[in-house]
Amino acid sequence: MGHRFGDLEAVVMDRVWSADDTITVRQVYDDLLRDREIAYTTVMTTMDNLHRKGWLERERLGKAYSYWAVLTREQYSAKLMRDALGDGGRSDLVLAHFIEQITEDESNALRTVLRGLTSRRKKG
Repeated sequence: MGHRFGDLEAVVMDRVWSADDTITVRQVYDDLLRDREIAYTTVMTTMDNLHRKGWLERERLGKAYSYWAVLTREQYSAKLMRDALGDGGRSDLVLAHFIEQITEDESNALRTVLRGLTSRRKKG
């Protein structure tokens, strides 16, 4: 899996993540047509590329494919954070700068998650 999505890949992934269930190229295409002029084949190629890269899974339904994301939006975001931490120099400084930039709500959420991880590790 590559790091970041291209512009159109990001737009397509947003539609896939926003779907209640699996989604077809036609559904993504129809949704994108509301905001932009785009060819059906462009959407089909983008979704095929995302499948080839390992971001989307698919299953044939009749003549079309039904697609779904391999990772949730949150898992993808966490992967980007992990990649940035690994690529960004000293991880202690990267983390310090990250923490300086988050909101109080995000800071509280981080504390809650860390407390949960700490108590799980003590039990394990």
